[in-house]
Amino acid sequence: MAKQENADVKIVQLAALLHDVDDIKLSPDTYVTKKNAVDFMTINKIDGKRIEAVCKIIDEVSFAGTDSVVPDTIEGKCVQDADRLDAIGAIGIARTFAYGGSRGRKIYDPEIKSKMGMNKEEYRNNQDSTSINHFYEKLLLLKDMMNTTEGKKLAEHRQVVMQEFLNEFMLEWEGKM
Repeated sequence: MAKQENADVKIVQLAALLHDVDDIKLSPDTYVTKKNAVDFMTINKIDGKRIEAVCKIIDEVSFAGTDSVVPDTIEGKCVQDADRLDAIGAIGIARTFAYGGSRGRKIYDPEIKSKMGMNKEEYRNNQDSTSINHFYEKLLLLKDMMNTTEGKKLAEHRQVVMQEFLNEFMLEWEGKM
């Protein structure tokens, strides 16, 4: 029987709360130093060992195309799964179009093909894409990138929701419904 790891819940909570405050897309000036996260934890008297663990998770959690990493701690795996679960399913669909709209991204253009197998740099620089392409370039890949048993289970249903949405979208786009 495999040994079950016990997660440090405080690290999971802090990393889940703070993983986006120094995200490269949202806060490029603090991404490297994790200044926002470190300042928050320091003010709240979090010990240095936990601050270091949380910052490591922040570095590992984000999708980076073919350069994505699997965290080496159970805490990192839990936070990465939670972050990916937020990106898929019904709420993930809503987030995709809200984000795309805020960036002036087209909903769909059949002339713009999905770019598969991108590395971190290609993924971050992929500005000429569409919200529908985002499903194929990232979101539909996440189910198979889950780390935990519960993450895999939850991702299964959310994958079905996204696939059904995309099937319906294409039927309507092509005037078949």
